[in-house]
Amino acid sequence: MIGGIFPVYNKEILITSTFDDQPAGATCTLFDLRAFRWTQVMIFAIEEVNSSNFLLPNVTLGYRILNSCSSPSITLRAALALAGGVERTQSPACVPAVSALIAESGSSQSLAVAGIMGPFQVPVVSYFSTCACLSDRDKFPTFFRTIPSDYFQAKALAALVKYFNWEWIGVIQSDNDYGRNGVSAFIQEVKKLGVCVAFVGTVLRTYSMDKILRVVDMIKSSNVKVILAFVPEGDFRPLMTEIVKRNITEIQWIASEAWITAARLSTPEMYQSFGGALGFVMPKRAIPNLKPFLKDIDPYANPEDGFVKKFWDVMVGCSPVLHGAIEGNEPTKQICSGNETLKDLDDVFFDVTQLRVSYNVYNAVYAVAHALHQHLFCQAASNITNKLCKKVSDITPKQVTENLKKLTFQNIFEDEIFFDANGNPPPSYDLINWQMAEGKVQHVTVGHFTSVNGNDKLRFNEEDIDWRTGQMVPKSVCSTVCSVGTRKAQIRGKPVCCFDCIPCAEGTIANLTGEAECTPCPEEFWSNNLKNQCIPKTVEYLSYQEPMGIALTVVSLMGTALSMATMLIFILYRDTPVIKASNSELSCFLLFSLFLCFLCPLTFIGKPTIWTCMLRHTVFGVTFAFCMSCVLCRTIVVVAAFKATFPRNSTAANFGQTQQRIIVCSCTLVQILICAAWLKLSPPFPDKVFKYSNTKIVLECNTGSQAAFYTVLGYIGLLAIICLVLAFLARKLPDNFNEAKFITFSMLIFCAVWITFIPAYVSSPGKFTVAVEIFAILSSAFGLLISIFAPKCYKVLITPEKNTKKYMMGKR
Repeated sequence: MIGGIFPVYNKEILITSTFDDQPAGATCTLFDLRAFRWTQVMIFAIEEVNSSNFLLPNVTLGYRILNSCSSPSITLRAALALAGGVERTQSPACVPAVSALIAESGSSQSLAVAGIMGPFQVPVVSYFSTCACLSDRDKFPTFFRTIPSDYFQAKALAALVKYFNWEWIGVIQSDNDYGRNGVSAFIQEVKKLGVCVAFVGTVLRTYSMDKILRVVDMIKSSNVKVILAFVPEGDFRPLMTEIVKRNITEIQWIASEAWITAARLSTPEMYQSFGGALGFVMPKRAIPNLKPFLKDIDPYANPEDGFVKKFWDVMVGCSPVLHGAIEGNEPTKQICSGNETLKDLDDVFFDVTQLRVSYNVYNAVYAVAHALHQHLFCQAASNITNKLCKKVSDITPKQVTENLKKLTFQNIFEDEIFFDANGNPPPSYDLINWQMAEGKVQHVTVGHFTSVNGNDKLRFNEEDIDWRTGQMVPKSVCSTVCSVGTRKAQIRGKPVCCFDCIPCAEGTIANLTGEAECTPCPEEFWSNNLKNQCIPKTVEYLSYQEPMGIALTVVSLMGTALSMATMLIFILYRDTPVIKASNSELSCFLLFSLFLCFLCPLTFIGKPTIWTCMLRHTVFGVTFAFCMSCVLCRTIVVVAAFKATFPRNSTAANFGQTQQRIIVCSCTLVQILICAAWLKLSPPFPDKVFKYSNTKIVLECNTGSQAAFYTVLGYIGLLAIICLVLAFLARKLPDNFNEAKFITFSMLIFCAVWITFIPAYVSSPGKFTVAVEIFAILSSAFGLLISIFAPKCYKVLITPEKNTKKYMMGKR
């Protein structure tokens, strides 16, 4: 005896008002044609086994089928009744307790049955319970099923969501083990793929309408365009009805296997909101000779079968009169004449071309039959006539369970594999789509999913490319993909799929859409205005082509020309008293040094190189040391001449041409030695400076050794200060020979320029640092040239009457 438990009658929700706040009532009166066909497939399979010559020969299978009403408590009572063999009133010997149960469609019902039957070793084979929790062999050692676990369906659904790049989805679950466990497994899978779940709505067929409406409002208020409904058809129907009433469309529905092919839901009315739904189902199979068997259903042949009577009432439209009595028939129902037949009826009930759950029932019966055969005949079924090795009366549910476990990965018939080590069949799903054809909702196969050894494969049929790439596939994201040049910024308190797009910071780019972080540009590059590309930074240095460089070059050359012109004047008028009094040789040395000082800025302009960097600072240091040496020597001569006015003072005689040359050369040599040591130990070098601007690279000469640089400046400053002090001491010379005053004034200018140069040099950015240094060089050089030589040239060229010995001696 094999027991069967099916939800032939379901709970029908009785609603008086869609806005009624009171809980809705429910009665177990809604006849389910789909579940009734499952019962008939079970009977058909048992009759096939009984007529087989090689499977259980000379052994007859019986069956008892009870209704579960999709209720765990009713299912449990039915299972206990079948396993205990109760209600055997006529012939107890012929109505033994069942050896196995074919149960149940819902996971919650199967959990109840498997939990209570496990300790008694009664095998339970489910045809439609997919909860992954039922694969726990420790909790449910006698549970088997002919449908894959939801673990694999969750992976398939996650792969589907990932395939279409849906990142923001809603979920509807049933308030039972099937819905909760299935959704939990699905969410775990999609989280790995970066998909976010906007909401999880919960429904149940016995829920009051206000709970259903809350879920509807949740859907309407959300911006999701894709919703997964992981619910059985009975639990989903009330919500579907309300969604159609509210005219909620433009949502891509993803279905679990529990409702995607349900006949009660496959109506044109539902299609307006649920058309195009995608879902996974078991691969369809054909059962030979099943259609004629279904057409032969007759209530008069089975008068005690209440299921058949109700089926006839629904299918034919009249109530059959059994045993000549009409008691129990509703007075409003038409009484059958007895001539009605199913032969000419064209109903989806008789469409056996896409058997999925029905085929699972068929497989479940055959699995039990093979387990019984293995037990009774001690070998697998074959075409060879087998002899019993055990008595039929020795059959125990425990032995059937053990033999069911032995069916693991065994080919039973037509290359079908029943169970793996956890009592599950190998995962394989068809991907189907709700489409409309000839006024009816059709379930069109568009792809396939398999999972073997952790390798998941989602494949679409080539002929379905159009609808997958067309307008029918919506986008579902919480936030639009960030464009290039922007990055994601997480919104506090919301899932990771909800974000703002903010522009990349300066110096960083995002050259791809949807970047989580901006990529910093290399040091010598900077981001463009669109923040999508790194472009080379502008290279900056004081060049001859820019206005500042041109102006400084012109001034430098002008100073050079003035120095040469002044030297030419001194050579041409060397015999005049003013020139003779100015020490023409020493003046020429000073003019030559100023000539070099005016040329020195030219080494500061242009792109820095190794040679120009070494040249500019050393030439500057040596030329100005040479210049200051000449001024110092000139100052000493003036002081010596002042002291010579006193009697018996021979100081002036000690400062002849030789001594002057020695002073100039020795003072210049010290600076040459300092510069040589500088070049040897840590010479200046060209350097790229990034600190002044984010968008520019400043090319400048790094001094190498700061100590050497400031030593060079310090030495020049020391010479200048000595000159200033000595010139100040000689300021009392006669007015007509005011050389000391001119030197004093020139040194004041020189010192003022270089004292202000230091803070300006330190604070000036980029190429302006070089410009400040050039300005200091030119200013100090012009100060010396004009202060010392301009009065003399004026006397020589403009007022020659003053260029006399008498005038120089103070005589009129």
